[in-house]
Amino acid sequence: MRFPFSPSAMTNFFEFTVKDIKNQDWDLSTLKNNVVLVVNVASKCGFTKQYSGLEELYKKYKDRGFTIVGCPCNQFAGQEPGSEEEIQNFCKLNYDVTFPLTAKLHVNGDKEAPLYKFLKESQPGLLGMKRIKWNFEKFLVDREGNVVKRYGSMTDPSSIGPDIEKLLSNASERARM
Repeated sequence: MRFPFSPSAMTNFFEFTVKDIKNQDWDLSTLKNNVVLVVNVASKCGFTKQYSGLEELYKKYKDRGFTIVGCPCNQFAGQEPGSEEEIQNFCKLNYDVTFPLTAKLHVNGDKEAPLYKFLKESQPGLLGMKRIKWNFEKFLVDREGNVVKRYGSMTDPSSIGPDIEKLLSNASERARM
């Protein structure tokens, strides 16, 4: 007998499927063995300029097994009002974003994406708070699919580089053993 899907039964980032920016199913197992940074993004936010820093991180580390998953979300002051096509065009034209984006999703509340429920349960915020406070919160996932760190909206993407380096280096050392 099959039981209904339960996000709390999921124990690994790579077990999830989301909709990509073209609204197609995206099985995140295709990212296995990558270090992943998941970010809830918005086009009309004071933190939107972080797209530049995120793209720099992506370009710097993508050939070593790193990717970013940008997750557009309109839950914070309506700062991501556009369609998926408008979001994709905005990101490309204004920040030359080449990392993958999901379709718009909810990160909090009754309609929250199961992926975000998992991320927040894996790495609660300050004082154990599980809700996402604002756009551009970030979650770092290791090559095994474990959520290892959470960063607030004000965290500059460039400051995450050392944590990414460490995860990429740890995997390289294991591969040599």
